[in-house]
Amino acid sequence: MRGTLRAPFRAISPRDAILILLGAASMHLFSFLFPPVHDSSSSILFDTRLPSQDSQTNVSPVLLDTWQSPSSTTPNLGSEMPHTELISHAPGWTIFRNLYMADGTLFILTPNPESFPDIKFMTSTGLPALNSPESIAERMPTARDLSFISPEEAHRRWGRDHPTRELNRIFPIDGSTLLFNDPGQFLNHYYHFCAELLFGAWAFWHGTFGGASSGSLIPPFTRAIFPHASGEEWRDGPGMNSFFLRSAWPSLTVETRIDWSDRVSATSLRAGERNGRAWWFDTVLLSDRSAAFRGPECGERTQRTAAEAIKGVVERAGRTGFLERGWWDPVRLSVLRFAGISPRTLDIGPRAFKRVERGSSHNGGVEEVVVTYITRQGVRRHLVNEDHEGLVRALEEMCERRGWELNVVHMERLSKEEQLAVAARTTFLIGVHGNGLTHLIMMPITPISTVIELFYPEGYAHDYEWTTRALGMKHFAVWNDTSTTYPKWTWPNYPEGFQGPQIPVHGPYVAKLIEDRADGNLP
Repeated sequence: MRGTLRAPFRAISPRDAILILLGAASMHLFSFLFPPVHDSSSSILFDTRLPSQDSQTNVSPVLLDTWQSPSSTTPNLGSEMPHTELISHAPGWTIFRNLYMADGTLFILTPNPESFPDIKFMTSTGLPALNSPESIAERMPTARDLSFISPEEAHRRWGRDHPTRELNRIFPIDGSTLLFNDPGQFLNHYYHFCAELLFGAWAFWHGTFGGASSGSLIPPFTRAIFPHASGEEWRDGPGMNSFFLRSAWPSLTVETRIDWSDRVSATSLRAGERNGRAWWFDTVLLSDRSAAFRGPECGERTQRTAAEAIKGVVERAGRTGFLERGWWDPVRLSVLRFAGISPRTLDIGPRAFKRVERGSSHNGGVEEVVVTYITRQGVRRHLVNEDHEGLVRALEEMCERRGWELNVVHMERLSKEEQLAVAARTTFLIGVHGNGLTHLIMMPITPISTVIELFYPEGYAHDYEWTTRALGMKHFAVWNDTSTTYPKWTWPNYPEGFQGPQIPVHGPYVAKLIEDRADGNLP
C-alpha cells in the first residue's frame, strides 16, 4: 500500500500571529501615507469611455468586403433546384439569381420562360464584332448559348436518384459573379474595359441594389469570368486595366477562357452517360456587348454599352437622366486610395459643393483650380504643332493670371500612380480624342468639373462625352474655334483626317471656354 503524503506544517504560535498582524498593518499605513506615482511614459492606461457620435469622421461610402446573399437561406442543392429569378434587366445587362450552366450553356430554370426577356437582349455567341451583316448574324444567340429549362427537364438531367439515394448533381458557385460575355477584341483597351465595361457593371449593380443613398448594402463582387478572353486579352499594354480592377475590388478573383473551359468540360456528358452535372450560380450579372447594341440607347444613340445599364436602372426608379452624384465614388476612391492619393485630395469634390451651398461660388467652390492638358504630340492622332504650342501659351497665360495650376502631360510617360495623382486633382481636362481622356473617371466631381475634347473639324464620337455626363460633369466638343455641348445632339462622324496629325485648335478660344465655365457664364 502506498503511504500518504503529508505536508510538513507546524502550528502557528501566538508570537507568530502577532508578527503577521503587525506586518500587514505597517504595509497598509505605508501605502496610505505614500500613494504610488504613475509614470505616463511607462504605464498602460485604459480609457473605457466610448467616443461620442459628434467626434466620428463622416467618411465616403466604400465597397463592402462581405455580404450575405439576399436569400434567407442557402438552398440545399442536393435536394432542391431553385427556380431562376430575374433581378434586373436592361439590354446587355441582366442580373439573375439561381442561374445554371452545363456543358457551356447557361440555363434559366423556370416553368414560365415567357416572363423573361428575349435572349438576344441578354447574350450573344461572344464572337468578335465586325461591321458586316455576316458578323451581326453570327453573334445572334441560340439555345446553345442561353436556354430555358423546365423543372421537370432539369430534374431529369441533374436530379437525384431516389432508389440509390443519390443527391442532385448540381454544385454551387456562391457569391456574386460578373460574367462578361465579350470577346477579347474590346477588353484590352483602358476606356472600353474600365470606363465602359466596369463603369456599366457598377452602375447597374449600384442602381439595382439601392446604393449608399438609400442605406442599402451593396453586395461585393466575388469573381469576374471572361469566357471568351485569355488572361492577356483583358489586360492592356500600359497595365491600367489590371491596376484598376485589383485596386477597386482587391478580393475579386478572375477566371478566363481556360478556366471556363474547365467548368464546361466538367459538366459535359461523357459517352454512355444519361445524366449530367451542372453548376449553380448564386447571383450573376451577365454583361454582353452585342446584346447592349441591340438596345436603343446604345445601338441608336450613344454607342456606349454602359448607357443601357444606367438608363435601365434610372428609368426603373422613375427618374430621367443619370444616377445620383457620387454613385461612382466607391470605385473611384478605392482605386485612388490604393494609388496613395491623400485624403485631402479625395475630398476635393465634397468640399467644393459645401462651399457653394454656403454661398461661396467663386471658381465653383474649388479651392485650387487645376487645368490639365493631355498632349498627344508624338503619336498618330495629334494637333497641328503650331496649334499645340499656341494652346499651351494660352493656357499658361490664363493660369498665371488667375493663380491656377497647369499640367501639360504626356500620360504615357508617367507611372500609373503619377497619372492617377494628376487626374485626382484636375478640374478642367483637355485633350484630343483618345485613350488618355479615360482618366476623366478619376476626376473629382465639382460644380465646374469639365472635359474639353478636341476633334478634327466635323469629327465626333460619344465615348468621352457620354461618360463625362454620366458622372455629372460638363463636356465640350471643340472644333478649332467653335464648340458644342449637351443638350445639342451631334451624331458620330469620322471624316478623313480624324485619326491624323493635323487637328487644328485655337488656343485662346479654349482658354476663354475654361474661364467662362469657372466664372459661371457657362452652366
